[in-house]
Amino acid sequence: MTTTTGIFDGYLRRLGITEPHVPSVEGLFALQRAHLERVPYENIDIQLGRPPAIDPEVSAVRFGAGRGGYCFHLNGGFAALLESLGYDVTRHVGAVYEDPGVREINGNHLALTVRVGGEAYLVDAGLGDGPYEPLPLREGSHEQGGFLYRLEPLDGAEQGWTYHNAGAPFPVMNFRSAPATMADFADEHLRLSTAPDSPFIRTLALLRRDATGIDLLRGRILSRIDPEKGPVERELGDPEEFFDAVEGLFGRELDDLTQADRDALWARVQEAHQAWLASRED
Repeated sequence: MTTTTGIFDGYLRRLGITEPHVPSVEGLFALQRAHLERVPYENIDIQLGRPPAIDPEVSAVRFGAGRGGYCFHLNGGFAALLESLGYDVTRHVGAVYEDPGVREINGNHLALTVRVGGEAYLVDAGLGDGPYEPLPLREGSHEQGGFLYRLEPLDGAEQGWTYHNAGAPFPVMNFRSAPATMADFADEHLRLSTAPDSPFIRTLALLRRDATGIDLLRGRILSRIDPEKGPVERELGDPEEFFDAVEGLFGRELDDLTQADRDALWARVQEAHQAWLASRED
């Protein structure tokens, strides 16, 4: 086993990993489950105008301190952690789309594959509403806790793959089979974290996945997505209820936010919520 350096110590503690880890299929599955349960998909710092860098070591330290991120942070940091533990990890340029028929790849997602136990797996901690456990990288459908996912080659498996999640807001994720580096995502990260039309600028979002469903906070609307019962949602009424959900349900520590930060974040959430309500009346 490769010994982890100090930058991963807090990260491992947050995942509940306190014993030495030997790479295995079971270990990989346990790590992804823990990551999805304990490290939220979130864009709080982007909303506050201070987008964090996507350097994997920066992300690892942030996760250890109770923060989260979006795909470039989550999968970037997770890939580095897995490598430090001795896993064979490959990064890929990917893309998520609202249109399930799109076959393009614009680089707005970092995808991971991991080879262990003689098989390759799609490993993703950065979709927010993605699989709870890794998916074998082969054509076919995969059911997990009532959610159905499908993988198929994209212009041949040597060229890439398409991941389908029919119930998701972004039901398709395409990725190239060719290896990528973090530098390949720098320009898209800059755009997604600063451009006025970016969804990460327009709307605050937090997601957390567990064995039975997905918790989603979009603005002031908190939802629980259960594949059997369907979505249940409610509106968070005030800042106290909002920040309690962020910290208590999603596990995003808030000790890095000043009172001014909280006020600014709540004001942005309120503004976006009012705009959303107005759009529903049109």
